[in-house]
Amino acid sequence: MASIVQFENVGLRYGLGSEALSDISFSLDSGGFYFLTGASGAGKTSLLKLLYLAQRPSRGVIRLFNEDVVTLPRKRLPGFRRRIGVVFQDFRLVPHLSTYDNIALPLRVAGMEESEIAAPVAEMLAWVGLADRADARPATLSGGEQQRVAIARAVIGRPEILIADEPTGNVDPDMAQRLLTLFEALNKLGTTMVVATHDIPLIGKVPDAQMMRLDRGRLADPTGSLRYPPGRAGSA
Repeated sequence: MASIVQFENVGLRYGLGSEALSDISFSLDSGGFYFLTGASGAGKTSLLKLLYLAQRPSRGVIRLFNEDVVTLPRKRLPGFRRRIGVVFQDFRLVPHLSTYDNIALPLRVAGMEESEIAAPVAEMLAWVGLADRADARPATLSGGEQQRVAIARAVIGRPEILIADEPTGNVDPDMAQRLLTLFEALNKLGTTMVVATHDIPLIGKVPDAQMMRLDRGRLADPTGSLRYPPGRAGSA
């Protein structure tokens, strides 16, 4: 299977401090499902920033879609970012836009006609259980509702890669399972999934997923071949 992401000896340093990430090397297959785990401060958010092109590494090579994005001209970055969906831990919804308009935003940025937007947005609203909150502004939504809007916005454009930072952290177990089902459906359509999570039981619910674990800025399992956490091998 072709690789969609490749990291080669990547390091990341903020300012003059020690490296937040050191000697990171891995590849992700197109259409794969990957969980990223690690203790707080292990470097998960830093690694995700490199993946969605919000940060350039201090050293090493990163290839996305078979192109070196470290040396990529800045004018080409927006085109690459449109191929990547991101669910941020702090949601980053546009405060003056309704739920409907926040979800529709990627389609409008991509130039889709308004007549073609209504159906996919309605489908997303139903998927995340917010059909009755379409007109609500973010400030009137609970944390869990805001997170569901952020997820719907990230996936509506059918990105080639979806990066989610703790996407089930503010929802109840039933909604977490519903969102995981949505992620799996997208994955079956060909979207490569990268989900950062502390929720170890969640990982066991995706039997075909692989897990990468960060430990103090280094990959504890560089091959990315650890399919289940210790003690859960073979679980579903």
